[in-house]
Parts: sequence; structure tokens; C-alpha cells
Amino acid sequence: MVAVPRLVIAAPSSGSGKTTVATGLMAAFAQRGLAVSPHKVGPDYIDPGYHTLATGRPGRNLDAYLCGPQRVAPLFLHGARAADLAVVEGVMGLYDGAAGQGELASTAQVAKLLRAPVVLVVDASSQSRSVAALVHGFASWDPEVRIGGVILNKVGSDRHEALLREALEESGVPVLGVLRRSARLAVPARHLGLIPAAERRTEAVGAVREMADRVLAGCDMDALLALARTAPVLTDEPWDPLACGRPFRRGGTEGHSPTAAPRPVVAMASGPAFTFSYPEHTELLTAAGAEVIPFDPLRDERLPDRTAGLVIGGGFPEVYAPELSANELLRKAVATLASAGAPVAAECAGLLYLARELDGAPMCGVLDATARMTDRLTLGYRDAVAVADSALAEAGTRLRGHEFHRTAIEPGAGRTPAWGWSQPARRLEGFVAGPTGGVHASYLHTHWAAEPSLAHRFVARCAG
Repeated sequence: MVAVPRLVIAAPSSGSGKTTVATGLMAAFAQRGLAVSPHKVGPDYIDPGYHTLATGRPGRNLDAYLCGPQRVAPLFLHGARAADLAVVEGVMGLYDGAAGQGELASTAQVAKLLRAPVVLVVDASSQSRSVAALVHGFASWDPEVRIGGVILNKVGSDRHEALLREALEESGVPVLGVLRRSARLAVPARHLGLIPAAERRTEAVGAVREMADRVLAGCDMDALLALARTAPVLTDEPWDPLACGRPFRRGGTEGHSPTAAPRPVVAMASGPAFTFSYPEHTELLTAAGAEVIPFDPLRDERLPDRTAGLVIGGGFPEVYAPELSANELLRKAVATLASAGAPVAAECAGLLYLARELDGAPMCGVLDATARMTDRLTLGYRDAVAVADSALAEAGTRLRGHEFHRTAIEPGAGRTPAWGWSQPARRLEGFVAGPTGGVHASYLHTHWAAEPSLAHRFVARCAG
């Protein structure tokens, strides 16, 4: 049994200030000397980048749709090892989850799975006494969700605060913080949400510091910590990448044994253009026997030495298309590696990078396809099955993923597609290409903790 003090930061709706409050709390508690474990409900990659800046620990996602409800608590405990406190930022409104799936993947479901008290962040800018009815409704909707307090955001004045506090006295839910309206704290956004912290490191550090200052000035930190400590022990076993199946074998010994041949190098795209990656992917690849080495396609002109496989996750190649195209040496190195049959796993941004061109700028040319920006946002969970054997997945492998982009690729599927989707509509998508199906490229973001065989299969192919 593991005791981890914890809070879930939720809201009635998107735009209420969850990210500001959650990130500010993480940074403020870290400034007080606590080891803070940061988490985010849902598939979003961007908020965890700010959480990492706030705490110095990897921001981790808790997604009951991608990974299954049964893995939420184990993944949480894995991320929260040796932490004094865990702060979980919710997604959308408290009770909003996967479309048509009831509470699945909602913040409320995750809070129940973690048996964690919820702090409700309420945008109070256009209400006074009505706030009590709103809070009462959220607190009473599901008796299994324990709302332990409210943080009032965007409060206009002392008089406004007094009216809100008076109203909430009738609700029985304590006010744990009041944050005033502020034009100073504005994290810039673009077509897919906030600009990732990795793209604006100096400014992001300043923004996180400002969030912490606001929280420290407006919140009862002692009361919040006391509430976190009311969370009961969890009886789940922490998730362990080393326990997720067998690593590859070479010469009869484990691939990661000190007496074995060198680990195969898996190069992982990183830097400002490729910021979307779950930390569990690196952990699973390492546990499976690989040496994972990051590289930046914007700056590095060659792949890491001894690269045997390549992982290119999500991000914003459309923002950096001219710079990626200008790095011709690396584009040719990627194409050469893929044509030699090396395993390549590409998701969303990686798919675009492997195409012939993106918005007219030459890319790697691994795939006979062209990509472009569009005005249409494609967003949602997907149920998928692997159509063919590839370096990443065995044909018939079923898993759930998430799609999130404003780009289009033509054609949408290769002669050998990567996935067949059953939800939200049946179609074939993505590409399996290269000698012996070494390249697996798709718009689908997946969480390998749900199917560790992906990492093991990939590393085994890298090891030859």
C-alpha cells in the first residue's frame, strides 16, 4: 500500500483556469521544498511540459481511454515514486469525458480511481451568489467525487470576493483560494493550444514563476496540503516498465545484461519541432533493451552514432517546415536509414516529416505522400487495429489512440495502411512502408503503457 498526498484540480468547464492554478500549485509547493509529482488527465502533451518546468519531474498523463481505467492508479504511483505530494490537472469540465462513453476518461473518473480530493477552480468573473448553486451542483452530482474545496478565479474586487465567500458559506464547500483578474499572465497559444514550453523556454520559466506567485498570494497553501493528506492509501502496485514483458534476447542473454552486446540505439526526435512524447515510451524502450538517444531535427545534421531505429513523435513540424527542410543532411540520413529497412515509428508530426513535402517544403521523402496545413481541427479518440505486420505492431493488434491536428496528408493511407479505425468511422489510415515493413507512420497518438509489446517488438527489430 502506498500513501501519496494528492489533489485533483478540476473546473466546471474549459477556460476556467485549471492550467494556471495546477501549474502554479506545483511550482509553489516545489518552492516550499516538497517533491511534487505532476500529472495531467487526458492525452494532452502541452500542459505536462509546463508541469515539468514547475516541478523538475516528468509531467505524466493519466488517460483511462488510452490506457484503460485499471492502469490509471498504477501509472500514477509509478510517476509519484518518492514524491511528497502529487497534483493532477484535470481536462475540460469535471464530468466531461470521451464522447458518448459516459464518465470514461473524465477528470471525475480519474479522481475516483485515485480516491483523491478535488479542488474546483471556478471562473467567478460574471457571477456572485450563483456560484453557490454551481458549486453545490458539481459537489452533489456524483457522491463518489469528493470536492474538498474551491479556488475562485478572475475575481474582480474585494467586494466581489466578499459576495462570493458569503454565498459559498451556504454550500458547505470551503474557499481555499481567491485569484484576481490579471492581464499579466497570458501564455501564448496557436492552432493546437498553448505554445509548448520547449519552444519558449525563457518565457515559459517566467510564466511558471508568475503562476506560482499568484497562487502563493491568493491560496491557503497549508489548507490545500492538509486536504491532499486526507487522500487514503492506494492498494495498487506501481506500474513498472521492467515488468512489462520480456526484453529482446541476443546470443541467449538478456539484451540489457552487462555481458550482452551493446544495446541497439533508438534515436528519438526532440527539440522545439517534436515535443509530444510520453515519458513511458522512453522507459519502455530502455526496459526492452534499447539505448534511447534524443536528437533535434532542427539542428543536428546526422543521426546519433549506431542508430538502429528511429522514433519520431508528435509536435509542430508545420511551424518549422522551412528549418526542417533546410537540414538536408539529416533528411537524407533519415531516408537512408528507412530504405535500409531500419525500424521507424512515426506519429502525427513524424508522419508529416517522413512525407515528400509539407506545405511545399521538401521533407524526408520516405513516404510517397504530401502534407499541408488546413483550417479544420481533427480531434478525438480512435479505436484501431493494426492492418499489417510492421516493426511496431503485429497485424491484428488492437489499441486505442488519439488524433489531434490541423493538417492533411494525401493519400491518407498507403498501399499497406498502418491502422484500420472502427471509431468514430471505419476507414484505413497511415502507412507501413520500407523493406519488410520497417516504417510505421500514422496520425494516431498511442500510449505504449497500454500495449508494451509495441516497445519490445520495436527494440527486437532494432537488435536484428
